[in-house]
Amino acid sequence: MLKIEDLHHVSIAVVDVERSRAFYKSILALDQIERPDFDFPGVWFRLGSRQAHLVQHLDAKTLRGTCEIDSRDGHLALRVSSYRETLEHRIRLVVPFLDRPVNPAPWPRIYITDPDGNVIELNAAALD
Repeated sequence: MLKIEDLHHVSIAVVDVERSRAFYKSILALDQIERPDFDFPGVWFRLGSRQAHLVQHLDAKTLRGTCEIDSRDGHLALRVSSYRETLEHRIRLVVPFLDRPVNPAPWPRIYITDPDGNVIELNAAALD
C-alpha cells in the first residue's frame, strides 16, 4: 500500500534562472541550498524543512504567460510569521500584490507572482 510520509519539495518552472534566483533570494528571502550538477539550469532553495526547486524549462506547460495575479490559479502557499510585516515589506519593494486580509479561509493572505507569473500566496496565522 502507498503511504505518503511528507512533502519533500516543489518544482517550479522558470524561464530565466538568474532572474528567478534574484527574486526568490531578495523578495522572498529564501536560503539557497546546494543543487546536484544536472544537465539543465536550476537552483534550489530551503522552504523551512522542505525545498523549492526552480527549473529552467522554456517549453513548460505550467508557465502561465502572465504576471497578472489570480488567486484561484495554481499556486505555492508559504506561511509567514507576520502578516503586517510581510505586507509592509512587499509595499517597500514595490512588488505588485493582491491583499486578502479577510476572506473565507481562516488566515489572512497576500498574493504575488514571481517574474515568470508563478502565483505565490503568503499567509499568516492571524492578522497582526
